[in-house]
Amino acid sequence: MDLGLTEIQQMLKTSAQDFLARECPLTLVREMEEDSRGFTEELWRQMVGLGWTGVAFPEQYGGTGGNFADLGVLLEEIGRSLAPSPFFSTVVLGGMTVLDGGSDAQKDELISRICAGTIIMTMAVTEAGAAYEPWDIQAIASQQGGGYEITGTKLFVADAAAADVILVAARTSSGSDPADGISLFLVPAGTAGLTTTPMQSVGNERVFEVSLDKVNVSADSAIGAVGEAWPIIDRAIMRATAAQCIEMLGGSEAVLDMTVEYAKGRTQFGRAIGTFQAVQHHCARMATDVEGSKNIAYQAVWRLSEGLPAQKEVAMAKAWIGPAYRRVCGTAHQCHGAIGFTKEHDLQLYTRRAKVHELTYGDANHHKEIVLQHLNDE
Repeated sequence: MDLGLTEIQQMLKTSAQDFLARECPLTLVREMEEDSRGFTEELWRQMVGLGWTGVAFPEQYGGTGGNFADLGVLLEEIGRSLAPSPFFSTVVLGGMTVLDGGSDAQKDELISRICAGTIIMTMAVTEAGAAYEPWDIQAIASQQGGGYEITGTKLFVADAAAADVILVAARTSSGSDPADGISLFLVPAGTAGLTTTPMQSVGNERVFEVSLDKVNVSADSAIGAVGEAWPIIDRAIMRATAAQCIEMLGGSEAVLDMTVEYAKGRTQFGRAIGTFQAVQHHCARMATDVEGSKNIAYQAVWRLSEGLPAQKEVAMAKAWIGPAYRRVCGTAHQCHGAIGFTKEHDLQLYTRRAKVHELTYGDANHHKEIVLQHLNDE
């Protein structure tokens, strides 16, 4: 396994860094925290124009024929800059799920539109239990005529208000196994009975409660076989977890760079604080966490991009990187002192997101249990 970037990936990384440094300063991130939409149409159009939305999709749909590892390079830079956009929800949650389980007609229509930037998508799975498990899906989809009628409530749905199509997980039947009878439907925005309500988050991301009150969809809106969609959803959650690990890696790298720069320039007692051993040890621990995160995150992404079993590796990555990102931010606050705890300083932007990402798609304990299950099976 070679975790080094290919020449094309390095070019993609460099161009993404340059673009985001120029077009997405942290001042824009702050502005978008106060914006109801959460992103600007201009920045989104530019991302599409650069071909980012097509990086992980086949050429036949208008993509560039890349893989999940190529997408990971972009996600790392998006995490580094905290770029506000519906990229994650549209490409990772929406497009890659359709690519995995959709029909040829669904792929032709939706993925080509994602690559062209003419559609925004997201996925609605979690409910009141806030779990990424089949037993938490209680929304009901009952047959009505030639289609289905969906009723239920979904929570923490990213970019739901901006989405043109929402992938909704609902239960079409029940059995002894909670994974049986779960289906996944394409629900267009504006469908009668579909409403979105903003939810508050410490990270100020745009997440929503999505209520479905007798929402009617056609039979051909189902992704995969009706009642057999849990494996598709499970793989989508696994990809999203790995993708978020890469985003957290980018954020932790930005925090390390910010802290080292501050330690070199901030003087106390007539010398830069970076010359004090305690601060040096802080920075060394941060660098160790970042390097460990990089290796374990890219190992998980590489296995996914190669089509290899990756459940254990993804779980190990999330179990490590979630707490590591939080540790990096916490240590950075110690190095910055009082100024690092103010809202005016950029460090808090990363700290708040680190806390949210640590819990999203399951916390460290949840993923340690998954790792243990795989160790017991070996």
